[in-house]
Amino acid sequence: MAAELANVNTSYDLPGVSQTDFGGVGLLQMSTARMARSGEFSASYRDNAEYRRYAVSLQFIDWLETTLRYTDVRTRLYSPYTNFSGDQTYKDKGFDLKARLWKETFWLPESSVGLRDIAGTGLFDSEFFAASKRAGPLDFTLGVGWGNMAESGNIKNPACSISSGFCQRAANKSTGQFEIGNFFHGPAALFGGIEYQTPWNPLRLKLEYDGNDYSNETAGVIKQNTPFNVGFVYRATDLFDTTLSYQRGNTLMWGFTLRTNFNDLKPYHIDAQRQAYALKSVPDINEVNWSKVANELDDNAGYKNANIYADNKQVTVVAEQTKYNDTKEANLRASTILANHLPPTIEEYKIVNTKQNIPASVIKTNADTFKQQQTGFPLGLDQDDSITYKPMSIPTEPDYGNLVLQNKPERWTFSAEPTLTQSIGGAESFYMYQIGAKGSADLTITDHWSIGGTANLNILNNYDRFNYKNPPIDGAALPRVRTWIREYVTSSNVLLSDLQLTDIEYPAKDLYLQTYAGYLELMYAGIGSEILLRPYNQSWAIGVDGNYVRQRDWNDTLQLADYDVFTGHVTTYWDLPFIKGGMAKISVGQYLAGDKGVTFDLSRQFDSGIVAGAFVTKTNVSASDYGEGSFTKGLYISIPLDLMLVHPSTRHATISWVPLTRDGGQKLGTRYSLYNLMKNK
Repeated sequence: MAAELANVNTSYDLPGVSQTDFGGVGLLQMSTARMARSGEFSASYRDNAEYRRYAVSLQFIDWLETTLRYTDVRTRLYSPYTNFSGDQTYKDKGFDLKARLWKETFWLPESSVGLRDIAGTGLFDSEFFAASKRAGPLDFTLGVGWGNMAESGNIKNPACSISSGFCQRAANKSTGQFEIGNFFHGPAALFGGIEYQTPWNPLRLKLEYDGNDYSNETAGVIKQNTPFNVGFVYRATDLFDTTLSYQRGNTLMWGFTLRTNFNDLKPYHIDAQRQAYALKSVPDINEVNWSKVANELDDNAGYKNANIYADNKQVTVVAEQTKYNDTKEANLRASTILANHLPPTIEEYKIVNTKQNIPASVIKTNADTFKQQQTGFPLGLDQDDSITYKPMSIPTEPDYGNLVLQNKPERWTFSAEPTLTQSIGGAESFYMYQIGAKGSADLTITDHWSIGGTANLNILNNYDRFNYKNPPIDGAALPRVRTWIREYVTSSNVLLSDLQLTDIEYPAKDLYLQTYAGYLELMYAGIGSEILLRPYNQSWAIGVDGNYVRQRDWNDTLQLADYDVFTGHVTTYWDLPFIKGGMAKISVGQYLAGDKGVTFDLSRQFDSGIVAGAFVTKTNVSASDYGEGSFTKGLYISIPLDLMLVHPSTRHATISWVPLTRDGGQKLGTRYSLYNLMKNK
């Protein structure tokens, strides 16, 4: 942000933006037009007499801010039934968006439009326009809001001049719907404030004029002595803020914010040093020690069980990358090893990265250019990696040359890792968890056939707090395809999650095919197939899957229940050219409850490899038949374990958030997704 404003102010070191009490960049209760740096992730907590707020905010792209929030209403019980929810206070979830309209210039303020608490209960739903302008150490904001943040109604709604319909705001009709008909309707209010960057860099002061008079609050009667709020933010480190404010002339608000940036995170490993280019090689291809090459490719470059092919001009390594997420690092290590062992007559190295013994990507390296890169080009002749390393299409009948080394693949592979299953916002307890261990085993039968399974061991959980096992009253029109989750999780301390026989093929150029059968996931067993078309060097792919499944019996998951269904989808994948790392996925088909509809999934991969995304599913099930929530939606973050471990890893951990488990719009899970399996990292 400081760089963007260089033409406006160069006298002050700007430490970055801070979060509001609701989450998202702003003052105290009110938002500003400011944005964090792209990729910034913040987790904040705020506490006063009436509310506790827990929020996470992500700057998805440089002009779009997203926020997820839970509000603990301290003065209100979750429900009047103590045998159901005990003494837990009411928790309200909300989702916010803010989009920048234009950046600040010398003459114009930075301007943004925002939506607060959309697709939730609407208890705090608001809309606003805000403009922010910096003058030295002062940052001024003026805005106009609607909804909860504008309950004072200190101005006439400007939209009323367009239509009298904008003068009224209806009550929310249901939970989980986008109440678009309420946007910018009803009373409006001006709000604003000043943020002052003190000469002491960690300290900022805030003065705010609040557009809300708190006359219509979920917490009950809240007295406001003055619309002015004052406070300060102390940035203790780049990762931690704390804030204290005095609001409404009678209330203290305290909180803190933890932050990082998904683009800036980098792994720090204890790892074998990359080989140095030795400036020497064997004189003839027949003198190469291929077993030594294969061992070094495994130990130092992560290419396991390599098959190596060679002719007079090229060498091809066919192996699976099991160590490095960073493709550039893996290629550099492998190319260095090959350059150190191969004669100067070899002009090209090819690395064929396989998944489940199927080629997923091919990188061709020009040997002479690579060697020049390692020793330095003559002045003025530097060349970049795009000239040295070139992706290639994957042939269906490859001609790699003569097989000079064939490694015997490992038939059995095993893995074990800790697991954490979480549920947030439930009636019995706000946070429910299961800590366990997951063990996986895979048996390679042939080059294409394998069988793999996963078992989960429960170590510690508080799922015994589940005390409501009847079907939900709302949503009862649908078969219970997911709402038996409590029964599955609590049925045994050891559960066979999946046991799947799989055949994966590459039958034609750019085409992948898998067929599978068995216990496909914790709740379903059956048979299915998936086909994926992923054209080389294109930004799109398309897949089709079809499955016949039966529900597993939650009393004995090795047995099957009576419910069966056909489920399948046509899915398109598109790498978005206008968002760095952006991916849009659209699936159309039939879901587990027999309902038909579409799922939209938007995600972004940041520079660190972290992927953050959101999805919504809308089917032909009505909001009343679906039940609370109205439709399926959720968020997820996939984190490379590479960032958290001291040794390199290609594995990922996924954290997902779905506000409610309902039976509409539910997809089947299988052991492999062809797109995820075969995509280039």
